[in-house]
Amino acid sequence: MAEETPLDKFKQALTGASRAIAREAEVEVAWSADSPSASGKNFRVPLPGRDLPPEQVAEARGFADSFALKLRHHDADLHSKNAPPEATARACYDEFERVRYEALGANNFGGIKANLESATEMRVLSDPIARAQTREDVPLQTALSLMLREKLTGEAVPEAAQHGVELVREFIEERVGDDFEDLLTSLDDQEAFQSLSLDMLQHLDLTQPSDSPDEADNDQGEDEEGQEEQEEGDQDQGEGDAQSSEMAGEMSEGDSDGEGDTEMSSDSEMQDGEPGEEGDDGMMPVRPNRPQGEIPMDLDYTSYTEAYDEEIPAEELCDAEELDRLRAYLDSQLTGLQGIVTRLANRLQRRLMAQQNRSWDFDQEDGVIDAARLARIVVSPGTSMAYKIEKDVEFKDTIVTLLIDNSGSMRGRPISIAAISADILARTLERSGVKTEILGFTTRAWKGGQSREQWLADGKPPNPGRLNDLRHIIYKKADEPWRRARRNLGLMMREGLLKENIDAEALMWAHNRLMARREDRRILMVISDGAPVDDSTLSVNSAGYLEAHLRKVIDWIERVSPVQLVAIGIGHDVTRYYRRAVTIMDVEQLGGTIIEQLAELFEEEKGRR
Repeated sequence: MAEETPLDKFKQALTGASRAIAREAEVEVAWSADSPSASGKNFRVPLPGRDLPPEQVAEARGFADSFALKLRHHDADLHSKNAPPEATARACYDEFERVRYEALGANNFGGIKANLESATEMRVLSDPIARAQTREDVPLQTALSLMLREKLTGEAVPEAAQHGVELVREFIEERVGDDFEDLLTSLDDQEAFQSLSLDMLQHLDLTQPSDSPDEADNDQGEDEEGQEEQEEGDQDQGEGDAQSSEMAGEMSEGDSDGEGDTEMSSDSEMQDGEPGEEGDDGMMPVRPNRPQGEIPMDLDYTSYTEAYDEEIPAEELCDAEELDRLRAYLDSQLTGLQGIVTRLANRLQRRLMAQQNRSWDFDQEDGVIDAARLARIVVSPGTSMAYKIEKDVEFKDTIVTLLIDNSGSMRGRPISIAAISADILARTLERSGVKTEILGFTTRAWKGGQSREQWLADGKPPNPGRLNDLRHIIYKKADEPWRRARRNLGLMMREGLLKENIDAEALMWAHNRLMARREDRRILMVISDGAPVDDSTLSVNSAGYLEAHLRKVIDWIERVSPVQLVAIGIGHDVTRYYRRAVTIMDVEQLGGTIIEQLAELFEEEKGRR
């Protein structure tokens, strides 16, 4: 039996502590390289390093303690019953409740208090409040929750958020200073606490009082009237936002922007961030599947500067210790898929090897006797067409490039599956004698980076073109054995890596690398989840700038280039871009889809163009 590692022992201890805090014997704790999360009694917390650094241990404990306290002190039905419909108000309402049940643990247990402090600091690092320069930059829900936490537990605002909180402290205290004191008195009563929370939101003009609260209580379970109340709530949202103060309105608008603000939320991963440094799921970058619109086909594509672009091996973006940790996490994900992996690999290998089997020309006058036609000679001794001749079967020397979208919207399960599939593919094709290259594409920064800074310094010349710093990542070179590159694939699990995406230039980069190869057949497979997005570029160019360029590049490759291009879209339709494409809605389908698409491409080409 394999000896337990310190990490295994820590996981057992963490699970035991979580069960004790939650008073639930079925609680399970698992590691995650994604954002910490909880689903029922299953907790996923940040994976600490192999040598268990104290700060990473405290973070894991903090999130586990928070999830356990929620399980013990939080009533989900009661919470959702009176939740406000307005987006910003609901975000604040949820944060208040989290602060409440965490305060119950922190005030009673010193160890839990210290652990929660570490988790809070980690959350703050990935929140826009850590980068706020003006009052309008501050997310109201974060500032309110930190000020409420300060009041309920006595814990100071984390250093990274102090400047942001001070920008809005006076505004908040003028409106709801007394409400903090009231919330302190109702810490043990969730229903009373949420009622006072709603009062605070009204004082901030983030929500409106209900016209008939008693009626709402009496109408539970009646679908028709419940729908009416929802419609009224939606109307109230619009009215409430219109009547809110200037600051509250701006904050509300920022929080509901979707793409713009959500992408900003991950900017905290400066210097590529650390695994797990992420805010709430609502701050995750979201890839819009924009309609084509009217795109000028004569659009010329340029980049303002290429001075800050980089093409970099994966191992240079991360130290060896962290790469080992991220690879270990990827292996843990792969373990549960071992049976599926084996079947997919065998299926593809059989299809590939079938191309190399012997083939025969039958009904020949000489050669090897065809046993299947011996009866013909018995019936008609003069027949001479009973032989077969082995013919050469051309099996083209092949290289496959897997180009993976490393944008923020791929974060979570999609990028995990993409990394797993790349791993499977590299191993399978290597066994079949097919070279494989694995590449990734993203940007070095959110919202422009050094390219944008140079543009601003130059006086904002019009129509600058692409206005961000490209990052093209080499996870595995074509001639590199899988065993040497396997560790690099774990880098995709590093959340701070995933930023914005400029697909067309990445396609050309991967295409040019393929064209420099000597193999007869070149296959380029793209895994993406939608349209190209770079906020910095799109803010100063036409709306369809990146999309138009992508279409042009794809069209040229498909019509002119000898490279075979295939795309797999995750959750978004990519068939409107690529001639040969598949769209999947469930990321669990990705591995099988890759295998099937490649198997088809490896068949003899019949009328490709």
